[in-house]
Amino acid sequence: MTQLNYAFTIFFSLLVEALPFLLLGVLLSSALLAFVNERKLVAMMPRNAVLGALVGSCIGFLFPVCECGNVPVARRLLAQGVPSAVAIGFLLAAPTINPIVIWSTWIAFRDRPEMVFWRVLLTLIIATVIGVIFSVQKDIRSMLHPKLVRSMPRAIATPTEDPISPLLGSGTYFLGTSQPIALENAAVMGGDLGTLLLGTQQNANRMVVFVDNIIREIRELGGVLVLGSGIVAIIQTAVPRETIVSLGQGTIVPILTMMLLALVVSICSTVDAFFALSFASMFTSSALLAFLVFGPTVDLKSIGLMLSVFRPRTVFYLFAITAQLTFLLTLGLHIYVL
Repeated sequence: MTQLNYAFTIFFSLLVEALPFLLLGVLLSSALLAFVNERKLVAMMPRNAVLGALVGSCIGFLFPVCECGNVPVARRLLAQGVPSAVAIGFLLAAPTINPIVIWSTWIAFRDRPEMVFWRVLLTLIIATVIGVIFSVQKDIRSMLHPKLVRSMPRAIATPTEDPISPLLGSGTYFLGTSQPIALENAAVMGGDLGTLLLGTQQNANRMVVFVDNIIREIRELGGVLVLGSGIVAIIQTAVPRETIVSLGQGTIVPILTMMLLALVVSICSTVDAFFALSFASMFTSSALLAFLVFGPTVDLKSIGLMLSVFRPRTVFYLFAITAQLTFLLTLGLHIYVL
């Protein structure tokens, strides 16, 4: 019963910690849909892979969301045709390169300010490199979840899409145009949301789009967040913390241990610096950096969220490349710098 109570405590703690940031991400995603001219936003994004990945990584500074909240925004950007390098750069870097996380990391490691610098720099390098790698795939639709592809505007989605009327599917549609327009696509299909919504008041209709998208994304992403939190609670209960702490000696093993710990505990990036600080006396600085860099990008509860955006194979490659780069960069820092 004690372990069961502990598991429930972890489960609800993760939900309480993550849900506000998931909601923030959904709100930002819905705001992009209803109030931002997404076609202009997409047009402003650089098409060069390196520059696009850098811009996408730095956009996270304007959207202070953690690894739960960045997925809805990234999915919205991908759905509207933002280059994959930009979207993936944002997806990987936003949980770390934002003012809240930078500030919390500085507070936690006030006596070691270099931890803040290296955390931001390594995250920026990893996000940029992976964004460039994935930009090699010219047809991004092959990497995306089929449901996301179907929600794309016709100009972006596959031209060989099944011609069956979309009205047979779920959702809200607007008529009176050349083809039915899904509510979630209304903001981009015609450029002017007010003209698409059959002449009704534009502000009222924007709010309809805003609220409907919030409900739809919370229903979809909230379910996988609950499932991921349950898995994390089970694993944390089954693996004693003392076993993990005993692996803190050496060069390579501590880095791998802290990366595994980051994967298992799935703690929010806004508070993970304080969690890492509790291991400062037992693990090297490079191992702590591995935790701080790897955790916000890859954790168990985010896998389900990622699977709502990408195909399973894409998620595997995304996480595998992130793990390799994190290990190599932190190991290099341990050998030559720290």
